[in-house]
Amino acid sequence: MQEDALNYTPAIQVVLFGEVVFQNAENAVLDVSNRRGRILLAMLCLSPDQPLQREFLSKLIWEGRFRPQARASLRQCLHDLNRELQGFGLDVLDTSNTQIVLRPGVVRTDLQQLEMALAQGNAELATRSLNQIAGQRLLENIDHGEALEVWLEAQRLQVENRLRRGVEHLLSDLKTRNETGALNALRMAWQQWSHPVRPRSLTTLAILPFTLRNELGGDYFLAEGAADELSAQLAMQTDISLAGRTSIEAVCRQGLTAPEIAGRLGVSHLVEGNVYRSAQGVSLTISLLDGTSGRQVWTDRVEATEAEFFNDRGVIGRNVLAGLCEALGIAERITGVPRRMTANRDAYALYLQGRSLTQKAMIDGALAKAVDLLEQALQLDPDFAEAWTALAEAYISTIVYTPCLNRVERSEKAAGFARRALELNPGQGYAYAILSIHEWTCFNPARALEYAMQAYRLEPNNADVTMRLGSCMLYLGRTRDALPYIEDAIDQDPVYARNYAMLCIAQLNLGDFDKALKAGQRMVDLNMPGLHLALVQAAMGEHEAAVATYYDARRFVGTMIMSPPGAAEISNEARDFYLLTAAKGICSGDADARQTYCNLIDMLHQTLPEPYDPSVAWPAVFMGHAELAMKIFRERIHPANMPALMNLWADVDPLNRIRLHPDFMSFAEDIGLVEAWENYGWPDLMPSDPR
Repeated sequence: MQEDALNYTPAIQVVLFGEVVFQNAENAVLDVSNRRGRILLAMLCLSPDQPLQREFLSKLIWEGRFRPQARASLRQCLHDLNRELQGFGLDVLDTSNTQIVLRPGVVRTDLQQLEMALAQGNAELATRSLNQIAGQRLLENIDHGEALEVWLEAQRLQVENRLRRGVEHLLSDLKTRNETGALNALRMAWQQWSHPVRPRSLTTLAILPFTLRNELGGDYFLAEGAADELSAQLAMQTDISLAGRTSIEAVCRQGLTAPEIAGRLGVSHLVEGNVYRSAQGVSLTISLLDGTSGRQVWTDRVEATEAEFFNDRGVIGRNVLAGLCEALGIAERITGVPRRMTANRDAYALYLQGRSLTQKAMIDGALAKAVDLLEQALQLDPDFAEAWTALAEAYISTIVYTPCLNRVERSEKAAGFARRALELNPGQGYAYAILSIHEWTCFNPARALEYAMQAYRLEPNNADVTMRLGSCMLYLGRTRDALPYIEDAIDQDPVYARNYAMLCIAQLNLGDFDKALKAGQRMVDLNMPGLHLALVQAAMGEHEAAVATYYDARRFVGTMIMSPPGAAEISNEARDFYLLTAAKGICSGDADARQTYCNLIDMLHQTLPEPYDPSVAWPAVFMGHAELAMKIFRERIHPANMPALMNLWADVDPLNRIRLHPDFMSFAEDIGLVEAWENYGWPDLMPSDPR
């Protein structure tokens, strides 16, 4: 293929990665309604210069039919496809009695563009193309029989091998030219495409809270430390998937049996542990339980001095990991960067306490105490990388869960802590997730997505990291790309209400109201305010139920729903009246009620000490109050209000009023969305630049 081979205006532009999309030269989508015709056209577009034999196509697409019937079906399909294409003013098929091929120069595909970029050594274009197809297979969701699937898998393998050779050649050239930035960007983009969301491992574990028997006293948190270290070791095993700690903590409070716990968490096995501390040293007993029966299938005991236990935590890995993997019937295969923990036992104890309190963000004063404890830990050991990451997480939590007026400043501090963690240990994936959050406050969604991808590459077994990547894609309107990550996070952390909130929004954006309703109800069952469930009910026309669901959120005021920082206290009666006004304005479908609440939040935006608070930003988006929503996010994005961005992408009224506003593209450019779309792919509802 010559270098200028793609310098032409094609009759059809084709997206082959992910859902197949056909567009004309003006970027208008061509809706080819004939299903088999779409498949046939997509197959031809994989290698536009190569003909496909009619005999081969009839056997593949009409698998199981008699030969004369299959050939007749192919003739009819070609007739119908040609008629549809001619209706679009296109004459692209060249057919004979034996074969079918596309006319020269009528098609340009995303695969062609990527391969040409690699062949020409255009690292910038190759990286951008790979980022746009991250997590997407070639010809996704084409399901028309076993024979076609076998052929498709062979094509996917061939394409991946071709792309791999091209990427490796270009990486070698970049290394020779010492272009480190371009090399790292291309390598990361390739990893994100060639290693998408990992499949859920069949070996799924939940490490239950360990117990402690301490004859000597002292708050060293030995049990928590042992469980923490074992979790870290197992998280690096490629064939093991660990349940998230949020779900484990929630389930273990319910007094369930071992099989019931395993069932709630969706795991095949449970791990229990017991730590015993005496004058002779520390002993650790670990047991593996079958999740179905609760029967113990393996146990081991480790004895060590206190110095070994604290200063050489690898003793847990050396003495336990091999036996545990053998009992599970899997090989030891470690991925990721081993963490570097502190040797200071007091710092480690403070770190464990602080991280635990961060998970209890709804308890009054918990986050302030968590920050204090983690800062104490870092005073004792300033090179404690994981404590810096934990402190960054605690700071982000204070922004989201406590009323404060300096949210952007706190986000900057959290980012500084995360950067320090990465200086000490570049393998801190969650630190990159913190940086991803902060980049949104800097109006840099492209960098935010880059950091989220890097976090996932380093810690694919961390449910919080997985969800951060999914939510980042939701903010960008790439819901189809986000969904696998959201579902994977739920697999890892199935009793965490936040995850179902994300799933509810994603399904609403995709227009699957039944699935959105189910996810929203699960979110409410896990004791989270039903704001997003109410949006789904309203979208389904169930306005009375939606108003009731939204109004019920008053139960969470003061815990999960905070009053705006600096606002005057109001009576319970006034609070209830306000929330009822909000519920009717957002969910009733009544234009007057909507206008009343729009006027009210306009006033709040002008008078509150924190005019960008979620109590203003979220309802502005929920009601499609485009002028106010765009004003807020143009002026300030912070971790507390940014989740509302994911609600921009539901194609239902009034949520879609912001996206359909004539100023939307200017707004999207101002806050950095357009740059992210140009680099990583356009939203589902906007497959190409509409300008």
